Amino acid sequence: MENIDEIGEKLVVDAYRLDREGETLEGEVDCVDVHEEFVDAFGGVRYRLNARVFGTELLVRGSLEQDFSYVCSRCGKDFDDTVKLGDFTASFEIDDKSPEVDLTNEIRESIILALPTFPVCSETCPGVVQETKTFTDDRWNVLERLRMESRQPGDQVDQGASGSAEKRR
Repeated sequence: MENIDEIGEKLVVDAYRLDREGETLEGEVDCVDVHEEFVDAFGGVRYRLNARVFGTELLVRGSLEQDFSYVCSRCGKDFDDTVKLGDFTASFEIDDKSPEVDLTNEIRESIILALPTFPVCSETCPGVVQETKTFTDDRWNVLERLRMESRQPGDQVDQGASGSAEKRR
């Protein structure tokens, strides 16, 4: 997507300040800026994460939610929906020089990868309703007219085994 930018807010965790048992992080961060023709993010990413240090690794697990406006790929109508990730997991190497870990890119990428390829306003969406035309092949009308004109008044029309009309004399 062309217009995905970081818009200033970041979610940074100082790994050395976390409790030994880990900590729960909750809030909202405005880090997904998607404004495309058929999808538009609004609001921030709501998160509930558990961050815990294991040796030199920071493990983050939890859930993410982001609201989007879409254009239905079937009927073309606008609708809103929420991308929900209940199984977000990310692991980061902790650097001794800088114990702060920025979760922003992982969060943004996970949300963007969860976007539907073909958003649909509802599973029962019929799509674009088109008028159906009955197609008639006029090329055979000339032959039918000639056949009818060549019939004599006393001729009988027989529906044979094939179901086609045949003339008997």
